[in-house]
Amino acid sequence: MYLCYIDESGTSQIPGTSSHYILAGLTIPIEKWKQFENDICAIKKKYDLMDSEIHTAWILRSYIEQSKIQDFEKMDYTTRKFEVTRIRNSKILKLQQIGKSDVLKQTKKNYRQTDKYIHLLKDERKKFVFEIAEQIGKWNDAKLFADCIDKTYYNPQKSGKTTDEEAFEQVVSRFEQFLNAVSNKEKREVYGLIIHDNNETVAKEHTNLMKAFHEKGTLWTRIKRIIETPLFVNSELTSMVQVADVCAYSLRRYVENNESDLFNQIYKRADRNKVSVVGVRHYADNKCLCEICQNHRKNKI
Repeated sequence: MYLCYIDESGTSQIPGTSSHYILAGLTIPIEKWKQFENDICAIKKKYDLMDSEIHTAWILRSYIEQSKIQDFEKMDYTTRKFEVTRIRNSKILKLQQIGKSDVLKQTKKNYRQTDKYIHLLKDERKKFVFEIAEQIGKWNDAKLFADCIDKTYYNPQKSGKTTDEEAFEQVVSRFEQFLNAVSNKEKREVYGLIIHDNNETVAKEHTNLMKAFHEKGTLWTRIKRIIETPLFVNSELTSMVQVADVCAYSLRRYVENNESDLFNQIYKRADRNKVSVVGVRHYADNKCLCEICQNHRKNKI
Protein backbone atom coordinates (compact mmCIF):
# COMPACT_ATOMS: atom_id res chain seq x y z
CA MET A 1 0.00 0.00 0.00
CA TYR A 2 1.09 3.57 -0.73
CA LEU A 3 0.31 6.76 1.21
CA CYS A 4 0.08 10.03 -0.73
CA TYR A 5 0.51 13.11 1.49
CA ILE A 6 -0.93 16.27 -0.09
CA ASP A 7 -0.47 19.97 0.56
CA GLU A 8 -0.72 23.20 -1.40
CA SER A 9 1.17 26.44 -1.94
CA GLY A 10 -0.17 29.71 -3.28
CA THR A 11 -3.82 30.69 -3.50
CA SER A 12 -6.29 28.90 -5.75
CA GLN A 13 -8.41 32.03 -6.26
CA ILE A 14 -7.93 34.07 -9.44
CA PRO A 15 -6.13 36.44 -9.24
CA GLY A 16 -5.48 35.74 -5.54
CA THR A 17 -2.18 36.69 -3.95
CA SER A 18 0.13 34.44 -5.99
CA SER A 19 0.62 33.94 -9.73
CA HIS A 20 0.62 30.14 -9.32
CA TYR A 21 -1.36 27.55 -7.42
CA ILE A 22 0.51 24.36 -6.54
CA LEU A 23 -0.93 21.08 -5.30
CA ALA A 24 1.75 18.52 -4.45
CA GLY A 25 1.51 14.93 -3.28
CA LEU A 26 4.44 12.94 -1.95
CA THR A 27 3.80 9.20 -2.11
CA ILE A 28 5.61 6.63 0.03
CA PRO A 29 5.21 2.88 0.56
CA ILE A 30 3.53 2.28 3.90
CA GLU A 31 6.39 0.11 5.17
CA LYS A 32 8.79 3.08 4.79
CA TRP A 33 6.67 5.45 6.87
CA LYS A 34 8.53 5.03 10.15
CA GLN A 35 11.97 5.28 8.55
CA PHE A 36 11.08 8.48 6.71
CA GLU A 37 9.42 9.93 9.81
CA ASN A 38 12.60 9.26 11.79
CA ASP A 39 14.69 10.95 9.08
CA ILE A 40 12.64 14.15 9.43
CA CYS A 41 12.64 14.00 13.24
CA ALA A 42 16.45 13.76 13.26
CA ILE A 43 16.74 16.99 11.27
CA LYS A 44 14.15 18.73 13.45
CA LYS A 45 16.02 17.70 16.59
CA LYS A 46 19.25 19.15 15.22
CA TYR A 47 17.60 22.59 15.02
CA ASP A 48 15.54 22.33 18.24
CA LEU A 49 12.31 22.04 16.24
CA MET A 50 11.06 18.68 17.47
CA ASP A 51 7.65 20.03 18.50
CA SER A 52 7.34 22.43 15.58
CA GLU A 53 5.39 22.24 12.36
CA ILE A 54 7.33 22.71 9.13
CA HIS A 55 5.51 25.59 7.47
CA THR A 56 8.09 26.60 4.90
CA ALA A 57 6.79 30.02 3.90
CA TRP A 58 6.71 31.20 7.53
CA ILE A 59 10.08 29.66 8.34
CA LEU A 60 11.85 31.52 5.53
CA ARG A 61 10.51 34.98 6.31
CA SER A 62 12.73 37.67 7.76
CA TYR A 63 12.14 38.34 11.46
CA ILE A 64 12.93 42.01 11.94
CA GLU A 65 13.27 41.65 15.73
CA GLN A 66 16.43 39.58 15.31
CA SER A 67 18.23 42.46 13.59
CA LYS A 68 17.45 44.72 16.56
CA ILE A 69 19.20 42.48 19.09
CA GLN A 70 22.91 43.07 19.51
CA ASP A 71 25.09 39.95 19.11
CA PHE A 72 21.99 37.85 18.47
CA GLU A 73 24.01 35.27 16.57
CA LYS A 74 26.24 34.69 19.61
CA MET A 75 23.36 33.83 21.94
CA ASP A 76 22.18 30.34 22.79
CA TYR A 77 18.72 29.24 21.66
CA THR A 78 17.02 29.95 24.99
CA THR A 79 18.33 33.51 25.18
CA ARG A 80 17.43 34.19 21.56
CA LYS A 81 13.84 33.09 22.21
CA PHE A 82 13.61 35.28 25.30
CA GLU A 83 14.95 38.39 23.57
CA VAL A 84 12.73 38.09 20.48
CA THR A 85 9.66 37.35 22.62
CA ARG A 86 10.40 40.38 24.80
CA ILE A 87 10.43 42.69 21.77
CA ARG A 88 7.30 41.11 20.34
CA ASN A 89 5.38 41.42 23.61
CA SER A 90 6.31 45.09 23.76
CA LYS A 91 5.02 45.59 20.20
CA ILE A 92 1.70 43.88 21.05
CA LEU A 93 1.23 46.12 24.11
CA LYS A 94 1.86 49.27 22.07
CA LEU A 95 -0.64 48.23 19.39
CA GLN A 96 -3.23 47.50 22.06
CA GLN A 97 -2.72 50.94 23.60
CA ILE A 98 -3.17 52.83 20.32
CA GLY A 99 -6.15 50.71 19.31
CA LYS A 100 -5.10 49.56 15.82
CA SER A 101 -7.18 46.40 15.82
CA ASP A 102 -6.49 45.29 12.22
CA VAL A 103 -2.73 45.73 12.59
CA LEU A 104 -2.85 44.06 16.00
CA LYS A 105 -4.72 41.05 14.62
CA GLN A 106 -2.25 40.57 11.74
CA THR A 107 0.76 41.09 14.00
CA LYS A 108 -0.49 38.46 16.46
CA LYS A 109 -0.99 36.05 13.55
CA ASN A 110 2.54 36.68 12.25
CA TYR A 111 4.03 36.12 15.70
CA ARG A 112 1.96 32.98 16.31
CA GLN A 113 2.96 31.43 12.97
CA THR A 114 6.68 32.11 13.47
CA ASP A 115 7.02 31.66 17.23
CA LYS A 116 8.56 28.19 17.01
CA TYR A 117 11.41 29.37 14.76
CA ILE A 118 12.57 32.61 16.38
CA HIS A 119 15.66 31.00 17.94
CA LEU A 120 17.15 30.37 14.49
CA LEU A 121 18.96 32.88 12.29
CA LYS A 122 17.56 33.19 8.78
CA ASP A 123 20.58 31.36 7.36
CA GLU A 124 19.98 28.56 9.87
CA ARG A 125 16.34 28.37 8.85
CA LYS A 126 17.32 28.22 5.19
CA LYS A 127 19.75 25.42 5.97
CA PHE A 128 17.07 23.54 7.91
CA VAL A 129 14.60 23.64 5.00
CA PHE A 130 17.34 22.68 2.54
CA GLU A 131 18.26 19.65 4.64
CA ILE A 132 14.61 18.56 4.62
CA ALA A 133 14.48 18.93 0.82
CA GLU A 134 17.80 17.13 0.49
CA GLN A 135 16.46 14.26 2.59
CA ILE A 136 13.37 14.00 0.40
CA GLY A 137 15.66 13.75 -2.62
CA LYS A 138 17.36 10.72 -1.05
CA TRP A 139 14.12 8.77 -0.61
CA ASN A 140 14.35 6.55 -3.67
CA ASP A 141 11.06 4.84 -2.79
CA ALA A 142 9.12 8.13 -2.70
CA LYS A 143 7.32 9.58 -5.71
CA LEU A 144 6.28 13.19 -6.26
CA PHE A 145 3.05 14.12 -8.04
CA ALA A 146 2.15 17.76 -8.52
CA ASP A 147 0.25 20.22 -10.63
CA CYS A 148 1.61 23.77 -10.94
CA ILE A 149 -1.00 26.09 -12.45
CA ASP A 150 -0.05 29.51 -13.77
CA LYS A 151 -3.32 31.33 -13.11
CA THR A 152 -2.64 33.96 -15.80
CA TYR A 153 -3.09 31.23 -18.44
CA TYR A 154 -5.75 29.07 -16.80
CA ASN A 155 -9.35 29.63 -17.89
CA PRO A 156 -11.84 28.06 -15.44
CA GLN A 157 -14.78 28.95 -17.71
CA LYS A 158 -13.27 26.99 -20.59
CA SER A 159 -12.27 23.98 -18.49
CA GLY A 160 -15.36 24.01 -16.30
CA LYS A 161 -13.17 23.54 -13.22
CA THR A 162 -11.62 25.77 -10.60
CA THR A 163 -7.83 25.75 -10.30
CA ASP A 164 -8.14 23.62 -7.17
CA GLU A 165 -10.40 21.09 -8.88
CA GLU A 166 -8.09 20.89 -11.89
CA ALA A 167 -5.00 20.37 -9.74
CA PHE A 168 -6.66 17.75 -7.52
CA GLU A 169 -7.88 15.78 -10.55
CA GLN A 170 -4.37 15.83 -12.03
CA VAL A 171 -2.70 14.61 -8.82
CA VAL A 172 -5.32 11.91 -8.23
CA SER A 173 -5.00 10.68 -11.84
CA ARG A 174 -1.23 10.45 -11.68
CA PHE A 175 -1.34 8.65 -8.34
CA GLU A 176 -3.84 6.13 -9.72
CA GLN A 177 -1.73 5.52 -12.84
CA PHE A 178 1.35 5.02 -10.67
CA LEU A 179 -0.51 2.41 -8.58
CA ASN A 180 -1.56 0.63 -11.77
CA ALA A 181 2.03 0.58 -13.01
CA VAL A 182 3.30 -0.86 -9.72
CA SER A 183 0.55 -3.49 -9.69
CA ASN A 184 1.40 -4.59 -13.23
CA LYS A 185 5.12 -4.64 -12.54
CA GLU A 186 4.88 -6.58 -9.27
CA LYS A 187 1.96 -8.76 -10.45
CA ARG A 188 -0.06 -8.07 -7.31
CA GLU A 189 -2.86 -5.75 -6.24
CA VAL A 190 -1.49 -2.45 -4.91
CA TYR A 191 -3.67 0.23 -3.35
CA GLY A 192 -3.22 3.79 -2.11
CA LEU A 193 -4.67 6.30 0.34
CA ILE A 194 -4.59 10.09 0.08
CA ILE A 195 -3.75 11.98 3.29
CA HIS A 196 -4.44 15.71 3.23
CA ASP A 197 -3.79 18.70 5.49
CA ASN A 198 -7.06 19.43 7.29
CA ASN A 199 -9.00 22.43 6.03
CA GLU A 200 -12.76 22.48 6.47
CA THR A 201 -13.55 24.01 3.06
CA VAL A 202 -11.02 21.91 1.14
CA ALA A 203 -12.03 18.74 3.01
CA LYS A 204 -15.63 19.01 1.86
CA GLU A 205 -14.68 19.88 -1.71
CA HIS A 206 -12.06 17.16 -2.15
CA THR A 207 -14.24 14.55 -0.46
CA ASN A 208 -17.05 15.29 -2.92
CA LEU A 209 -14.62 15.28 -5.85
CA MET A 210 -13.16 11.94 -4.79
CA LYS A 211 -16.64 10.43 -4.50
CA ALA A 212 -17.33 11.58 -8.07
CA PHE A 213 -14.00 10.19 -9.28
CA HIS A 214 -14.83 6.79 -7.76
CA GLU A 215 -18.17 6.81 -9.54
CA LYS A 216 -17.24 8.25 -12.94
CA GLY A 217 -13.44 8.34 -13.04
CA THR A 218 -11.34 11.39 -13.87
CA LEU A 219 -10.78 12.83 -17.34
CA TRP A 220 -7.71 10.59 -17.58
CA THR A 221 -8.44 7.33 -15.79
CA ARG A 222 -10.84 5.18 -13.81
CA ILE A 223 -10.18 5.10 -10.07
CA LYS A 224 -9.75 1.50 -8.91
CA ARG A 225 -6.76 1.53 -6.60
CA ILE A 226 -7.12 4.69 -4.50
CA ILE A 227 -9.30 3.66 -1.60
CA GLU A 228 -11.91 5.77 0.20
CA THR A 229 -11.99 9.57 0.18
CA PRO A 230 -8.98 11.58 1.45
CA LEU A 231 -8.03 11.25 5.10
CA PHE A 232 -7.75 14.77 6.56
CA VAL A 233 -5.26 15.22 9.40
CA ASN A 234 -3.77 18.01 11.51
CA SER A 235 -0.54 18.89 9.73
CA GLU A 236 0.94 20.18 12.99
CA LEU A 237 0.97 16.58 14.24
CA THR A 238 1.94 14.82 11.00
CA SER A 239 5.48 15.26 9.73
CA MET A 240 4.83 13.74 6.30
CA VAL A 241 2.14 16.31 5.46
CA GLN A 242 4.68 18.94 6.49
CA VAL A 243 7.11 17.36 4.03
CA ALA A 244 4.46 17.78 1.31
CA ASP A 245 4.38 21.48 2.29
CA VAL A 246 8.12 21.71 1.55
CA CYS A 247 7.53 20.09 -1.85
CA ALA A 248 4.69 22.45 -2.77
CA TYR A 249 6.62 25.52 -1.62
CA SER A 250 9.75 24.44 -3.52
CA LEU A 251 7.79 23.99 -6.74
CA ARG A 252 6.10 27.38 -6.42
CA ARG A 253 9.34 29.25 -5.76
CA TYR A 254 10.81 27.57 -8.86
CA VAL A 255 7.98 28.31 -11.30
CA GLU A 256 7.43 31.84 -9.95
CA ASN A 257 10.97 32.99 -9.19
CA ASN A 258 13.24 30.40 -10.84
CA GLU A 259 14.68 29.49 -7.41
CA SER A 260 16.21 26.08 -7.93
CA ASP A 261 18.04 25.11 -4.70
CA LEU A 262 15.07 23.37 -3.10
CA PHE A 263 13.47 22.41 -6.41
CA ASN A 264 16.55 20.51 -7.58
CA GLN A 265 16.34 18.31 -4.49
CA ILE A 266 12.64 17.44 -4.46
CA TYR A 267 12.31 17.15 -8.26
CA LYS A 268 14.53 14.08 -8.09
CA ARG A 269 11.48 12.29 -6.70
CA ALA A 270 9.09 13.28 -9.51
CA ASP A 271 7.49 10.14 -10.92
CA ARG A 272 9.18 9.03 -14.13
CA ASN A 273 8.35 6.76 -17.02
CA LYS A 274 11.83 5.43 -17.74
CA VAL A 275 13.70 8.77 -18.10
CA SER A 276 10.73 11.06 -18.77
CA VAL A 277 9.03 12.93 -15.92
CA VAL A 278 5.29 12.22 -15.87
CA GLY A 279 4.42 13.05 -12.26
CA VAL A 280 4.72 16.86 -12.30
CA ARG A 281 3.02 19.29 -14.70
CA HIS A 282 3.37 23.04 -15.17
CA TYR A 283 0.21 24.50 -16.71
CA ALA A 284 1.66 27.59 -18.39
CA ASP A 285 2.43 29.37 -21.64
CA ASN A 286 3.41 26.77 -24.24
CA LYS A 287 6.67 28.67 -24.72
CA CYS A 288 7.73 28.19 -21.09
CA LEU A 289 11.32 26.95 -20.87
CA CYS A 290 11.31 25.70 -17.27
CA GLU A 291 12.64 22.21 -16.61
CA ILE A 292 9.15 20.85 -15.92
CA CYS A 293 7.76 22.06 -19.24
CA GLN A 294 10.78 20.86 -21.21
CA ASN A 295 10.34 17.39 -19.71
CA HIS A 296 6.65 17.35 -20.68
CA ARG A 297 7.50 18.30 -24.25
CA LYS A 298 9.86 15.31 -24.36
CA ASN A 299 6.97 13.08 -23.34
CA LYS A 300 5.00 14.22 -26.37
CA ILE A 301 7.77 13.54 -28.90
